[in-house]
Amino acid sequence: MQYFEKQGNALIFRQDGETVRVEPWQKDSLRVRGTLLSEIEEGSIALLDPEPMEAEIELVDELKATIKNGKIQAVLELQPWGQKLRITFLNQKGEVLLSEIANGGALCLRAHDYRALKGGAYQLKVSFDSNPDEKIYGMGQYQQERMNLKGCNLELAHRNSQASIPFYVSSLGYGFLWHNAAVGEVHFGTNTTEWLARTTKQLDYWVTAGDTPAEIEEHFADAIGKVPMMPEYGLGFWQCKLRYYNQEQVLNVAREYKKRGIPLDVFVIDYYHWPRCGDYRFDEEYFPDPKAMIDELHEMGIETMVSIWPQIDWRSENYEEMKQQGLLVKSNAGVDVQMLFHGNNVFLDATNPRTRKYVWEKVKKNYADLGIRTFWLDEAEPEFSTYEYECYRYAAGPVEEIGNIYPREYSRMFYEGQKENGQEDIVNLVRCAWLGSQKYGALVWSGDIFSTYEDFRKQICAGLHMGLCGIPWWTTDIGGFHGGVTEDPDFQELLVRWFQFGTFCPVMRIHGNRGPREEIINKAGEVREGTGADNEVWSFGEKNYEILTKFIGVREKMRDYTRSLMAEAHEKGTPVMRTMFYEFPEDAACWDISDAYMFGSDILVAPIVRAKATSRTVYLPAGASWTLANTGDVYEGGKAYEIEAPIETLPIFLRDGKQGYLVGEI
Repeated sequence: MQYFEKQGNALIFRQDGETVRVEPWQKDSLRVRGTLLSEIEEGSIALLDPEPMEAEIELVDELKATIKNGKIQAVLELQPWGQKLRITFLNQKGEVLLSEIANGGALCLRAHDYRALKGGAYQLKVSFDSNPDEKIYGMGQYQQERMNLKGCNLELAHRNSQASIPFYVSSLGYGFLWHNAAVGEVHFGTNTTEWLARTTKQLDYWVTAGDTPAEIEEHFADAIGKVPMMPEYGLGFWQCKLRYYNQEQVLNVAREYKKRGIPLDVFVIDYYHWPRCGDYRFDEEYFPDPKAMIDELHEMGIETMVSIWPQIDWRSENYEEMKQQGLLVKSNAGVDVQMLFHGNNVFLDATNPRTRKYVWEKVKKNYADLGIRTFWLDEAEPEFSTYEYECYRYAAGPVEEIGNIYPREYSRMFYEGQKENGQEDIVNLVRCAWLGSQKYGALVWSGDIFSTYEDFRKQICAGLHMGLCGIPWWTTDIGGFHGGVTEDPDFQELLVRWFQFGTFCPVMRIHGNRGPREEIINKAGEVREGTGADNEVWSFGEKNYEILTKFIGVREKMRDYTRSLMAEAHEKGTPVMRTMFYEFPEDAACWDISDAYMFGSDILVAPIVRAKATSRTVYLPAGASWTLANTGDVYEGGKAYEIEAPIETLPIFLRDGKQGYLVGEI
């Protein structure tokens, strides 16, 4: 029997209808694909074409073969009982990194469990042994206050404030990518790890080995692509609220920032500045001369960002044509209403190249040609009201099979249009992402979260996990989105603490649906989307104003440093917000910290994340000395300290005294 064969640079296994192909895919990395009763499909849903490299392949005997690529080796064995394949991955020292489950003898288990569905697809479950001492990080953005994901059950699907990016970094020294866009689940159990795709054509995963988390991350970035260079206007402060509903409001607020001498890089105009969802233009009743507005903002040195939604209202001027042309997401049965919000809405199909071309032409004419160069791509999951993914279909395939690519293709629509328009410095704010979104200038924010300390703490974890998943451009609504009341002293305290954290995020942007809200009625008597209370830095009292403007000043002083972090992200795929273990992998304590992080390699950030707190415990990693930016005091690493932090400051430590210009500024 010839179960194994060498085919070019790949190792092939065949048995009982299953074909598995293992091959090198970038440095120190292997890609595994498999299928049942069909040929393995070529191409890739996210992985880039690999650099040419030679693998070491050995056909050991009839039941065993190995393939090695740099620091990683896969051992493929056919188990005698049941004749099922098992793959084990080793590092260059021969230590086990990851292993598929054994068949369990008489249990007749299958590491690759294909369950046939109608139409030739499968429900697929792939199972691995679990080391109970292993720690797992990444997987995108889930709203939970947890760093180590061991023991977690995660949905492989997007929702408002949830971005599923199926890549993780292991404390054992490897990275794993579930290279599959299907809706599904992963269970990081203490006995096994199980990946489930609801419907798919084939098995596909990728494993890389590295001596440090940084090396693993760089391999991953080489495999899926890196962000462009962040434009200069991404380094400063962005002003936003729900919502500046007319031209006069926008200009009055911008002029006030200019009058007060407060640096402002981007002014954001939120949703429903249009007549109907899907019209892709300013509502002339509220924005009678958008070109003049944009020109004046540019004269003040401020970029204009406008919100775009993928919803198309049945009453939109573009709905009938888009429907006739097949540019919309299709419901598999029933009436095509995929979201109810200010009317019946369906979603544009971002996976369809013709849709991307059609919508960009509208956006170019009505926004880009007026001078708008950056867009807020909201609702990017997209936000199906009930998230019943089995009900919908894209041009690329059923949502259950391919749905997780949507936010990436949505970002791609704008990025490619902007590039074609001659723009180079591209960054677009987007509410969701998947593998490869970063290539298209995607700045992800964490969605419609609540104005609570609990949600605040969750965002620190979310940002760190996203950085590990190839998304270095990430931010939050400073102050949270829902529930904040401008005049409430408790909210004001939360906002100040969040603002301090936002100063040390990749992008610093204030936003929120502040109370109390004001109803808006147009000239025709129609109730429009309302507007929230004031959300500018002078809106929260004089004392808080002094603190907020101080931190905008800190952000300005860090421009050179922040720019250097963005260059690292562009060149190497390095996160801007970094877990403590990313910089200090040898310090075991750093693998368990969820409420502090590194902003680049030199600045340790320890936000105040509890109500009324004026101090907190901060662990300083071993292997460095640490200067407290507020006082200039120097602390020894490898210890925890109780640090005073009244409302006007927070614990910021400078590694080995670097970035010393911040001493006394925070």
